[in-house]
Amino acid sequence: MNVRQQRKILLSLLLTPALLWLGLLIVLPHLEMLLLSFSKRVAPGEFHPSLTQYAIFFKEPLYWHTFVRTAAMSALATVVTLIMAFPVSWYVAKIARGRSKAFILAMVLLPFWAGEMVRTLGWVILLRSHGVIPEFLFQVGLISEPRELLYNDASIMLGLVYASLLFMIIPLTNTLESLDDSLVEAAYDLGGKPANILFHIILPHAAPGIAAGTIMVFMLSLGNYLTPVLLGGKNSMWFTEQIYTQFITRFNWEQGAAFAFLLLLLSSLMVWAGLKLSGQSFTDTMRRV
Repeated sequence: MNVRQQRKILLSLLLTPALLWLGLLIVLPHLEMLLLSFSKRVAPGEFHPSLTQYAIFFKEPLYWHTFVRTAAMSALATVVTLIMAFPVSWYVAKIARGRSKAFILAMVLLPFWAGEMVRTLGWVILLRSHGVIPEFLFQVGLISEPRELLYNDASIMLGLVYASLLFMIIPLTNTLESLDDSLVEAAYDLGGKPANILFHIILPHAAPGIAAGTIMVFMLSLGNYLTPVLLGGKNSMWFTEQIYTQFITRFNWEQGAAFAFLLLLLSSLMVWAGLKLSGQSFTDTMRRV
């Protein structure tokens, strides 16, 4: 047995646990759910092939209105996250040095030392009618009395951006760190305006990081359940809540599976469209993560 064959065997052994995990815990359950979504229960334990579950989605306005609303809110959260993350990433990559850089990165990572539910409940405490923020606004005279700042689209958007900011900052920072400072300096020396330098040098270089960040943030926002439910209340109208209702409340697994695959299809189409518009490949984008 030569060295090349030994390397192939070693590589196969190293990949076996990951491939088993991928196949048994991701691929097979998704295939089972896909088959379930194209079936209809006609008797206990008996199913027939059917498109009924998908037809129900299009016939019921509540379902597809919630679907469209979830997509629009997730896209808006992605844009807001990008706008907020870009200056931070630029500062960390090009300006901050030593301890200040480490401190900023630690502040970004610190909230994620706690679980998602703890972080979301923290916003509930801050935004409730007698929470920290309403009481502060009342004390400084900006509002006449403490008001409930929860259970609206603004609180949902705040929670989504807060939960996703890290996943935009990290790929952006990694991409901007590889930008040669001499390119920006040369552009300034040649009389380039800041806006032209941003749109013709910095953003094209940062495109893979932007694509990676937007993919992660959009998919995380689209599939988020806790944040819309806790910060948006009963009227959050988030599609993952509809999926939860079908699976857990109504025990209608066929309908829940159909909704889940519609959400998966939406996220896949949005990712594909984003990569096409930005001119990036999926492989190059994932290298920036």
